[in-house]
Amino acid sequence: MAYKVPDLPYAYDALEPHIDEATMRAHHDKHHQAYVDKANAALADTEWEDVRPREILTRLDELPDDLRDTVRNNAGGQYNHCMFWRSMSPDGGGEPDGALGEAITTAFGSADELKSLLKTAGVNRFGSGWAWLVHDGSGLAVVSTPNQDNPVTGGQTPLLGLDVWEHAYYLVYQSRRPDYIDAWFSVVNWQTVAERFADV
Repeated sequence: MAYKVPDLPYAYDALEPHIDEATMRAHHDKHHQAYVDKANAALADTEWEDVRPREILTRLDELPDDLRDTVRNNAGGQYNHCMFWRSMSPDGGGEPDGALGEAITTAFGSADELKSLLKTAGVNRFGSGWAWLVHDGSGLAVVSTPNQDNPVTGGQTPLLGLDVWEHAYYLVYQSRRPDYIDAWFSVVNWQTVAERFADV
């Protein structure tokens, strides 16, 4: 079962002016495709080629040493980006409500405080990586991971991932990562995040 890059659930320009069309095309068609190609090449003709990315990322210590880093980076890139595309919507933004909203208020005090913590985690991620809203088994938390690492490797359930690799924002925002993050909150699909939370 070779990995594939899924179609975006909206047009390339649908997230403008917050995320521009050129960035979405390069990010989805070039960068995501590169992770898929490298993951498929690494896993081909191994016992792992039919294992889904999420499961592989929970069992990295079982992989042969010569495969582990390549699979971690590229299966991680596949899993993270599939989540990322679905975490955004042209109808996104606003505030989470319902059970998710209540859990966020319990854990962080308010949705604004969650956004502040996510922004801080994203801005302070040295180099490339992600900031995440996760369920850690006892409640909601904000964490950050380097490169294409995913919190699922450490036993946490990712609910929302903020991509802070430069290729996610550099064409428009250049080195202004905080501005990109502020804009990104305008397209977050809280309904999708709520559905993930309901499955925890």
